[in-house]
Amino acid sequence: MRFDDLDARMRIFETAHDHRVLPGMYMVARVDGRGFTRLTKERHDFEAPFDVRFRDLMVATTRHLMEETGPRMVYGYTESDEISVLLHPADDGFGRKLRKLVSILAGEASAKLTHLLGDLAVFDGRISQLPTAALVVDYFRWRHEDAHRNALNAHCYWMLRREGHSAREATAVAEGRTVAEKNELLLSRGINFNELPAWQRRGVGVVWESYDKVGQDPRTGEPTVATRRRLSTRLELPMGEAYSRFVAGLVPAIES
Repeated sequence: MRFDDLDARMRIFETAHDHRVLPGMYMVARVDGRGFTRLTKERHDFEAPFDVRFRDLMVATTRHLMEETGPRMVYGYTESDEISVLLHPADDGFGRKLRKLVSILAGEASAKLTHLLGDLAVFDGRISQLPTAALVVDYFRWRHEDAHRNALNAHCYWMLRREGHSAREATAVAEGRTVAEKNELLLSRGINFNELPAWQRRGVGVVWESYDKVGQDPRTGEPTVATRRRLSTRLELPMGEAYSRFVAGLVPAIES
């Protein structure tokens, strides 16, 4: 069989499940760390429950996804061991093929964090296809609230572990109480959860910002000013409806 014939025949099996995101749909990609509890608590000496060093690694990985992977990214958000990025609705990178986008973003995140950490770090990925800007806002509010819930549980859990409770006991106490009771538990140990750093409680955002770059015209020697874009890290994100308005202001309209 000629190679061209064999190639055409076999590619049918390879591409039979190629699904593309339809035009007019927003895409939010999320990558999650696989086995990161062992990675950050056993193989490395990161402080529990949160460590500025690991936060900065995740922020750097988020920025890498937004700058270096190809698709045009609008907003990045990271909390704990996950990263979510909003793609521009007009972006046609990789033909909007789901398998390409998921595999490339998860692969890029894994490679970047592995390089920064000096140890094998693996992410898996998924993409949410959202038909309206309001649902995009809801998505990021969901992850924002998830960060708050996870942070409260984590601080309760690790406080109890440091007091000598087993993993099972600490988990049972943390999961068996209301939000108010968890806050009271921390307060009884002198920890005011609402006064902890915002990035621990609400995650970190990465946005594009414009700035003026001063240069010089090589022909005339005259000073020049050019508008450029760069990424800005937001360690203190708004809360509640203010966060909804913040995200809504970043979501581009879908062109008809």
